[in-house]
Amino acid sequence: MNHPVTRLLTGALAGALLASAAPAAFAQSATVSAGAAPTAAPAPEPTRPIRASKIILIGDSTTQSNSGWGGRFCSDHVVSFVACLNLARGGRSTSNYRAEGSWDIALAEMSTGAYVDTWVLIQFGHNDQPGKPGRSTDLATEFPQNLRRYLAETRARGAIPVLVTPLTRRQFVDGKLDNDLEPWAAAIRAVAAETNTPLLDLNADSSAAVQAMGPSLAAGFAQSPPSPVVAAALLTGTTIPANTGAPVPPAPAAGAAPAQAPTQNNAAVEPMGDAKLSFDYTHLGPTGAAFFATMVTRELAIAVPALRRSLIN
Repeated sequence: MNHPVTRLLTGALAGALLASAAPAAFAQSATVSAGAAPTAAPAPEPTRPIRASKIILIGDSTTQSNSGWGGRFCSDHVVSFVACLNLARGGRSTSNYRAEGSWDIALAEMSTGAYVDTWVLIQFGHNDQPGKPGRSTDLATEFPQNLRRYLAETRARGAIPVLVTPLTRRQFVDGKLDNDLEPWAAAIRAVAAETNTPLLDLNADSSAAVQAMGPSLAAGFAQSPPSPVVAAALLTGTTIPANTGAPVPPAPAAGAAPAQAPTQNNAAVEPMGDAKLSFDYTHLGPTGAAFFATMVTRELAIAVPALRRSLIN
């Protein structure tokens, strides 16, 4: 349609649109002509350096991977900013761990300078007991002296030592736990107090837990199930040698002295090196490792507050 009125309205509308756009276009042109730079994007924050720590585990088969609590502790209970190194080895005592050179390896690991702090958890006792030639130490003299030397050398490397009393065995007599490691635990407590060293009293806590469970339930912590004969003995409240088929002692006749159950020879069933996958009263399978690794984590969070944020409970 080419009506004069239509042509007039169209021309007026076009003029109004051009007029409204002109100031913005002029302003943009003036800015560009003045050479002003466009608004810059905010600078990225600088990368903050990592502050990593290290935990080193020293001890015997009850701490090492696959037969102790240490493997599950390292895999399940520390954050990614903590390197956890398990240097525990089966059959080792405060004496032969040093004599064979394992302690030299640990000292070298304490000297790596990339970590803010290095914590060294030391647990011995099982193989320091009598009856283990090449491993046993004298409880009154040699054992505490060896511990003091470990502590002094750890501190000399700039690392922080933590003493751990030995994990209990799970042997019972008439329903009562036979905690034969208590004297070694007591010696460790004394050295910790004397040297102002953080202490994890794993022996006391594990003994209380195992006593509360009783022999049958505590047997579930082992690497393998007990034989039927051993399982039957567990129900009586008294453990028998784990690796034999010794029968359950018969009930004593009226007025007779109670029959003595055969006793476990721990020195014979706790070898040098990795523990054989079997049922015993010392070593830990997956369930036991998980249980006691959690216990150690709780103890460590209390004894060493500086590590709390680095632990996963």
